[in-house]
Amino acid sequence: MMTSDSTIQVAPIVTKTGAEYTETAQSGGAVRISGVSPQHTPATKIWYGKVTNEPGYRSLPHHHGEAETGGYVLTGKARIYYGENYEQYVDMSEGDFVFVPPFMPHVEVNMSTTEMLVWLTCRTPDNIVVNLPDVDDSTLAGYRRA
Repeated sequence: MMTSDSTIQVAPIVTKTGAEYTETAQSGGAVRISGVSPQHTPATKIWYGKVTNEPGYRSLPHHHGEAETGGYVLTGKARIYYGENYEQYVDMSEGDFVFVPPFMPHVEVNMSTTEMLVWLTCRTPDNIVVNLPDVDDSTLAGYRRA
């Protein structure tokens, strides 16, 4: 929109609940939707969305290519497995933030078998998801399905 002095007026773009972009890349039991992304807003350098894991569910092993990832645990108990054979892990709970470096293979897990896990996730430049070969649940220390 042009103003009387010929400058471009910029306005916020709101993605309402229920209107999120749902055709984003997935990895098993980690379900991603975006509220801000190049797919449905004017954004060009950011992907911001919500990731949910049902009780006892986990993602497939994956990485996010060149994308830097920031995450925030909105609700629930999370674990990210990483390292050789996914033998290392970090635990998180409501209010915790996490940074996942580019190209780092990992598995995202809901450690509760009764409560939902909800993450808010931000990536630059986009929601790159490269799924890797799956691993048996028994190789993930302390993990159990619902």
